[in-house]
Amino acid sequence: MAYTLPKLPYDYTSLEPSIDATTMQIHHGKHHQTYVTNINAQVDKFPELKDLGLVTLNQSIGSSKIPKEAATAVRNNGGGHWNHSFFWKAMTNPSNTNGPSSEVKSAVESAFGSVDEMKTKFNAAAAGRFGSGWAWLAVKDGKLIITSTPNQDNPLMQVADDQSIPILGLDVWEHAYYLKYQNRRPEYISAFWNVVNWEQVTENFTSAKDGKVPNVV
Repeated sequence: MAYTLPKLPYDYTSLEPSIDATTMQIHHGKHHQTYVTNINAQVDKFPELKDLGLVTLNQSIGSSKIPKEAATAVRNNGGGHWNHSFFWKAMTNPSNTNGPSSEVKSAVESAFGSVDEMKTKFNAAAAGRFGSGWAWLAVKDGKLIITSTPNQDNPLMQVADDQSIPILGLDVWEHAYYLKYQNRRPEYISAFWNVVNWEQVTENFTSAKDGKVPNVV
């Protein structure tokens, strides 16, 4: 089965004013669609990829399961498809974001001391990622960690410095924020917390604790 661009669980305008509608329309309809188109081209070219599924595909990046000739394209586009599918679901209209559940809050406090301290460390990881990439809140060995990855890499991949299961991610490629924030990446990062879908984060956390990757497609 070919990969498809997932529908957003909200309108392009829903994340205003933190993330503008024009950016969302281009980011989802153009950038994400390109990753989908490109990973489908690789699957068509290498039929052995068809049976892996998107999660296993990402978990196999860096291993012999991915044909050498396809490795770079699969890493960039398979990663881009999973990352964005995950990213869209982790956001919601500002009126729906109510802060972390007691379960997530307890885990955050155990790992970082407080929710504010977690946000500070996450923001630093996002702002400090040189060039393009992602910041992640993830579960590793049953505990929460903060990590970042370059380009369209993610913590599921075997090439990741901190292999883990993400429960929240932030895209810090310029195409994710430049129309509204220009070079003010820290301002975009700060605004992201206004649209975090904490219910989805809780669902992701529950899956990750059990060693399961959250379902995004």
